[in-house]
Amino acid sequence: MGLKDVPRRAPCCSVFWRASPRGVVPLSCTGRAAGSPPGRRKTDQFTKNRFPQDPSRQTPAPIDQRTSVMASRPVVNVRSTSGQSSSTIPLPAVFTAPIRNDVVQDIHKNLAKNKRQAYAVSSKAGEQTSAESWGTGRAVARIPRVGGGGTHRSGQAAFGNMCRGGRMFAPTKIWRKWHVKTNLKQRRYAIVSAIAATAVPSLVLARGHRIEKIAEVPLVVADEVESISKTKEAVAILKTLKAHSDVVKVSNSRKTRAGKGKMRGRRYRQRRGPLVIYNEDKGIVRAFRNIPGVELVCVHRLNLLQLAPGGHIGRFCIWTQGAFAQLDELYGTYDKPATLKKDFSLPVSKVSNADITRVINSDEIQSVLRPAGPSRVKRPFTQKKNPLKNRALLFRLNPYAKVLIRNETLKQAKNLKAKAAAEAKKGTKKMVPAGEKFLSTLQAP
Repeated sequence: MGLKDVPRRAPCCSVFWRASPRGVVPLSCTGRAAGSPPGRRKTDQFTKNRFPQDPSRQTPAPIDQRTSVMASRPVVNVRSTSGQSSSTIPLPAVFTAPIRNDVVQDIHKNLAKNKRQAYAVSSKAGEQTSAESWGTGRAVARIPRVGGGGTHRSGQAAFGNMCRGGRMFAPTKIWRKWHVKTNLKQRRYAIVSAIAATAVPSLVLARGHRIEKIAEVPLVVADEVESISKTKEAVAILKTLKAHSDVVKVSNSRKTRAGKGKMRGRRYRQRRGPLVIYNEDKGIVRAFRNIPGVELVCVHRLNLLQLAPGGHIGRFCIWTQGAFAQLDELYGTYDKPATLKKDFSLPVSKVSNADITRVINSDEIQSVLRPAGPSRVKRPFTQKKNPLKNRALLFRLNPYAKVLIRNETLKQAKNLKAKAAAEAKKGTKKMVPAGEKFLSTLQAP
């Protein structure tokens, strides 16, 4: 089955993420087109190690069967307060947007800085004393010293960050850059990715939410939930929807904070529970606000800090029907831009099929690749040989070096032979015995 047989959908990656055995991972690649010049085909060993062949991939099933029910269904069931399916609603296009975990983490980090409170030490701290240096010649350091007498403090060093009672190095100032301005399009992109991640059960489970008994994700309830105002009724609805186990998890996780924060209004810390997203507040905020871990937000005020606490995507969200229906107007579809946001369209993924193994092994890609060449095993831990000393390596790098070396050897042998012949032709000089006259000059008178 080739790529031509794969049914096409809107350009998004999340449609195929549930089918990946390695989890939901955003992918982007720039593949070679079928009509482009062929490249070198990877070796069989490389393909086997990097893209293991699953028996289920030998004969790929149709895409609709391999994807999850969540990603391929066109509608979502609307649950009543009794937990039964009362109607259906189309799945907004924002849930098929690409999930960019890197964008969510980066934007969350910048947005979380905007609620920081400035802190600094007193500008006078450590310098509220009269001290002057004694200068040189006193056999002490030239640090300023407290004057006066009658106390141990006199003569002690002051002001320096190495001194007792001195100021700190580079005292902190309140005009530090505490807040970070974030691009509006980046914030919207991060929110769209966080919303799309709430519809992937594997990501919601990976974040720690207890949704094993939930009927489906995303979970949509009827608009009559917005009219309740009693917490007792809200807890009953959560139990009916099988979502109360996530609240129990939050209650059991309540622990006393370690450190000084427990003295500063942050005595306890606990997990996050469900996020209830509504369209109109007719009492729903009053009903749910006192349940541990449960947070509420209007669909027109969606916040990345609540959709992805800590920068971790996949929060368990409970949508009301009215809020769920507003998503196409807020974020648009792949056919039309958003109507409630200015100049915003849903982001498009780099690839429409995130099953990269299937793309690489398809007939369209394999037909334009050259056959695999001989495998080469690199030995990185062997000692490097010097070709100037190792003749075998030298001849492998430069085969003509063998001819050069032989010519040089023959030339040297020829020179030696010519030198020997010249010396033989010249002959040896005969030794003449010294005469008596010469010997007499060597003797003392």
